[in-house]
Amino acid sequence: MQESNCKEILLWLTRRRRRCRVTGLSMLPLLSNGDEVLVDLYAYRNRPPLIGDLVIARHPTQVGQKIIKRIKGVDEDGRYQLRGDNPDPARSSSVLVHFSLILGRVTSRFAAVK
Repeated sequence: MQESNCKEILLWLTRRRRRCRVTGLSMLPLLSNGDEVLVDLYAYRNRPPLIGDLVIARHPTQVGQKIIKRIKGVDEDGRYQLRGDNPDPARSSSVLVHFSLILGRVTSRFAAVK
């Protein structure tokens, strides 16, 4: 999540970014429940995801559910290991997903209004 928020907002207004709301605690302390993020849906058209990228993906077993996780590795079959940042193991799940399930890269966040 490196780009400036002004640039990201402009890209969102021109429909080059999608806005998504975070639910759950798996990405604490970076992302909190209720935060909103902007996602670059075109990030991986010309290059593969990199270890360390924060991505949004379709859940591999729960139809219709999307997840926000960090890429921690790639296995020998080309599946990406996604894991939350939360240091509490009970809150930070890990899943393997095929590239086709990765929708885009998270570029910026907006903290939830408390």
